[in-house]
Amino acid sequence: MAKININGKEIEFEQGMTVMQAAELAGEEIPRFCYHDKLKIAGNCRMCLVQIEGGPPKPAASCAMPAADGMVVHTNTPMVKKAREGVMEFQLINHPLDCPICDQAGECDLQDQAMAYGKSTSRYKEKKHAVKEKDYGPLIKTNMTRCIHCTRCVRFIQDIAGVPELGGTGRGEDMEIGTFVEKALTSELSGNIIDLCPVGALTSKPYAFKARSWELRKTESIDVLDAVGSNIRVDAKGMEVMRIVPRLNEEINEEWLSDKSRFACDGLSAQRLDTPYIRSGGKLAKASWDDALNVVKNKLKKLDGKQIAAIVGDQADCESIFALKELMESLKSPNMDCRQDGTKLDSNVRSSYLFNSTIEGIEKADFILLVGTNPREEAPVLNARIKKRSLMRAPLSIYSVGPDADLTYKVSNLGESLDILEEIQSGKHDLSNELKNASNPMIIVGSGAITRKDGADIMGILYDICKKFKIVNKEWNGFNVLHKAASRVGALDLGFTPKRGGKDVAAIEEAALKNDIKFVYLLGADEVNFDSLKKAFVVYQGHHGDKGAENADIILPAAAYTEKNATYVNLEGRPQRTKLAVFPPNEAREDWKIIKEISEELKIKTSYETLSDIREGMVKIAPSFANIDEIASAKWEEFGKKGKILKAPIEETIENFYMTCPISRSSKTMAQCSKDLLPLDKEKVA
Repeated sequence: MAKININGKEIEFEQGMTVMQAAELAGEEIPRFCYHDKLKIAGNCRMCLVQIEGGPPKPAASCAMPAADGMVVHTNTPMVKKAREGVMEFQLINHPLDCPICDQAGECDLQDQAMAYGKSTSRYKEKKHAVKEKDYGPLIKTNMTRCIHCTRCVRFIQDIAGVPELGGTGRGEDMEIGTFVEKALTSELSGNIIDLCPVGALTSKPYAFKARSWELRKTESIDVLDAVGSNIRVDAKGMEVMRIVPRLNEEINEEWLSDKSRFACDGLSAQRLDTPYIRSGGKLAKASWDDALNVVKNKLKKLDGKQIAAIVGDQADCESIFALKELMESLKSPNMDCRQDGTKLDSNVRSSYLFNSTIEGIEKADFILLVGTNPREEAPVLNARIKKRSLMRAPLSIYSVGPDADLTYKVSNLGESLDILEEIQSGKHDLSNELKNASNPMIIVGSGAITRKDGADIMGILYDICKKFKIVNKEWNGFNVLHKAASRVGALDLGFTPKRGGKDVAAIEEAALKNDIKFVYLLGADEVNFDSLKKAFVVYQGHHGDKGAENADIILPAAAYTEKNATYVNLEGRPQRTKLAVFPPNEAREDWKIIKEISEELKIKTSYETLSDIREGMVKIAPSFANIDEIASAKWEEFGKKGKILKAPIEETIENFYMTCPISRSSKTMAQCSKDLLPLDKEKVA
């Protein structure tokens, strides 16, 4: 293995590494502004200068200099120190003295490096050059006079987000970073350039002037606005969540976060349910917990188990799902379901509803077939991983069946009809040969396909394709389901689906319309057909005054994901936990505690008393819950049905990316994004 000497330390490094990367292996710190290990090398800022023995008599940019065997590098010589001081002087020529009012203050690379590597005085007396502000839309606040032209934002928007809307215009002193023509950034990942900007030229517009970084209480948690399970940090001040930023997790979200997950946090404090309500005379009125639970108890006591049903929503945590399942079983009700959108998934075959290849496994694929999914809207961070794979040197073919959409990478659309799957399965389609010759083929099926009436038949033919073309083997499982709901995999793991003789969501709605089901318990479920539930007595347990609360007879206020210690399972089958960042407002309570109280009112003995007891019970049902943050591979078994696929084309399942759940629908920022960033046809729908 090649060796390099850095400040007297001899270390081994891999061929292809730069001097900066080798220095990091040696534990030596080299300052930088433009370099970022997830972006292409630019070599703009020159802050990373080092001295190389035997080379030209001048410092070299370590971020762009390939490391060579036998190279001797010095990072702290007087020449290097003087060169860095000079570079820092140039960086600060036009930089305004904004630190006291800059939102980046306290977490600014320029501040830190000016202190560590800059001079204590400035020799420049000339007037500073000012740059006009840019309008990047409702999310990004600009102060381009602070910009040092590191081009991190440009490289991210082009290469990671895949939307080439930023670039540099002009030369020398007149160079400016902008959108060429004045327009808002349209990427679902645009907020990440705030984190990437090292100087405060780009900051969060919704968060502007709200708090200083050192005032915030920081809590590591998990995002639940989609099924990816992105790792996040919740920053709170007092009782309010001020902002949400991504945490590094190379296996899931790397260090990126979707704009909805980042900016919808203002919805956490809007339209909140903070006290129980009882509907009387057609109107909802505030009530005490005792009165609300007493009404629920009296209603349930009069009914047979077959007249009771429960539906789990998209952001319910696993602990509350476990508690509700136990309550329904105690009431002898088989009518329970977690699939609000009607997905035809079999909870008995775990491999049939997981993203089996894992998110990180996308980088190994050489063939991807998207079936009824738009990952750019359903899971932007996962879509960025596909974009990343498409830019690698190894060849990759990507095909899609469904509505044609701009996914930020080259995709061959095969039409909106699922007849193509039958042709592939029979070997008649040209794609069959390519699929057969692929080393690591991947199928990603989304809700656009499996929410249809023939969803089970589609799953059946996809299983046949996997079997015929050996998409699943000992080393690789290329079958993947792309969920939209954070609660879905966890609920399926816990078996929150109809028991023998029980009804799914569609059957519950139909039975409620006929008055055969008289009581429906909604655990954060807001996407069901409420017109069908008008004759039933509806109890809604949730955290926002959304669709479920509007149509409920009893409202039980619960905690949002930032207000409880709870378990969620992402689409890969990886259990992760949120942590309490702020307390629930007013009289709102944690979900499992509410269900526990209902059980006590009904004199039902539960198998749990504490959160730890519930988690032990979850492990007994699904052993995968025992290993938090780890993926338990699922046994490959047959699933789906053998039936005829309908001729109807696949339809889009997301009409408005920015408003898909109670939290995002309550967010003023997301409402502004819907107005400013959606195409006109979608804006009317929103």
